Formats: sequence, C-alpha cells, structure tokens
Amino acid sequence: MTVPMISFTSHMAVALSEARAAAARGEVPVGAVIVAPDGRIVARAGNRTRETHDPTAHAEILAIRAACALAGSERLPGHDLYVTLEPCPMCAAAVSQARIARLYYGASDPKSGGVAHGPRIFHHPQSHHVPQVYGDIGAAASEDLLKTFFAGCRRRD
Repeated sequence: MTVPMISFTSHMAVALSEARAAAARGEVPVGAVIVAPDGRIVARAGNRTRETHDPTAHAEILAIRAACALAGSERLPGHDLYVTLEPCPMCAAAVSQARIARLYYGASDPKSGGVAHGPRIFHHPQSHHVPQVYGDIGAAASEDLLKTFFAGCRRRD
C-alpha cells in the first residue's frame, strides 16, 4: 500500500510580512497567520499593542480573534498558527483555549516565552489542549527583524 505524500507549506513568510508591517507602525515586530485545515489563510495580524493601547493586542491574539469570528466559534480545531516569535504565556494559553492543532514559531524567546521557556504553558495539567509545537521555523529572519527593531529603539533613547 502506498501512502500519499502530504505536502507541507510553511506560511512563515506571510507572518514575517505581518511582523514587518508591525515594525513600520512602531510596534514590536511580531506577526501571526492562522491556516485552516484546507490550507487557506483565514487570519493574519501583527502586534498592535501601542496603536490600540491594549496590552492583549499581540499578533497571536488578534489572529485568533479574527479566525474565530470567521469560523463562528471559539475553537479552531485542525487550524495551524504560524508566529514569528515564541508565544508569551498569555498567547500560549489562548492557543490552548482555541484548540489550535499545530503551532509553528520562529525565534525562541528565553526572556518572555511561554512555550519552550518560562512557564511552559502546554506542560501544565491545567492546559486543556496541547498543540503540536514546531520551533525555529524561519528563526534567523525573525531574530534579525527583532534585533534591528530593538537596536533602533536603543538609538532613540
């Protein structure tokens, strides 16, 4: 019996585009994309915390909100999330609550991450759903974008 090959398409380039747009708005350059089970991009966002004066307006949260609104549901089973930076604890908890199937992230975040670092949200028994997690997808591009952004911030201080 022959097993059909499943083609994997990374959507990290689109997430990076959202991160670049966030940087252009003066936001920390993080971008996120949600992909439906059929491969369609159903939501995309970049950070908007400064613009909206909302500490919860992280790229992941905005993308999850938009995808849930489109789906007419608070859950996104079978969906994938691509994000340029390891999600913080708040965003990791939202990923779990939304029942995202797979999480792909770019740069690791030893200081503020909540998946592979810090509280490691998906390892807690209170985490009702644990997605498949794939880190370091396009990490170099994400890291370069973040380093450039923060170097510019330091020059202005």
